[in-house]
Amino acid sequence: MEPSRLEAFSDGVIAIIITIMVLELKVPHNADLSALVPVLPVFLSYVLSFVYVGIYWNNHHHMFQLTESVNGSVLWANLHFLFWLSLLPFTTGWMGENHFERWPTILYGVNLLCCAVAYYLLQSSIIRHEGPECLLAKAVSSDFKGKASPVLYVAGILTAWIVAAWAGMAFFVVVALMWLAPDRRVESLMVERPK
Repeated sequence: MEPSRLEAFSDGVIAIIITIMVLELKVPHNADLSALVPVLPVFLSYVLSFVYVGIYWNNHHHMFQLTESVNGSVLWANLHFLFWLSLLPFTTGWMGENHFERWPTILYGVNLLCCAVAYYLLQSSIIRHEGPECLLAKAVSSDFKGKASPVLYVAGILTAWIVAAWAGMAFFVVVALMWLAPDRRVESLMVERPK
């Protein structure tokens, strides 16, 4: 099966996820700037989650630029990834509405960890389907960020639980900032992809 249908479906789901998140931003009923203060935590959690969804969308797109075909295993792995990503509006909203309290922040971190694990499983499923010499396997052979992210998520979850929620959030922000740096591995391999 061509990966274009899977990519189009995933793009639609990701667009809906972003739409749901932005709908959680409630407009204040007061015209003073001070009315924005109570919604600031919700806005900040939205910004962080928007960045995460954008990072996943970008990486998902790049991954499928290097993918020649998909099978049933890849389809299910993609659905598994989209499931965890689709929970971000809920965990984002709970965390923002509760001003980054401990348990909502921990659940948000668990959600991010599950997204990362599901993305890794999707990537592994594609490599298993296409073989260890495929372009995707070459692109992720030295994947420092992919290996460091789950470790940092676990550190953030534990820090939010043991120390303070804001300290745990620092780990989640660091991971997002780490992924904002452009990854040139895929672009360099695009020239090798057969037409």
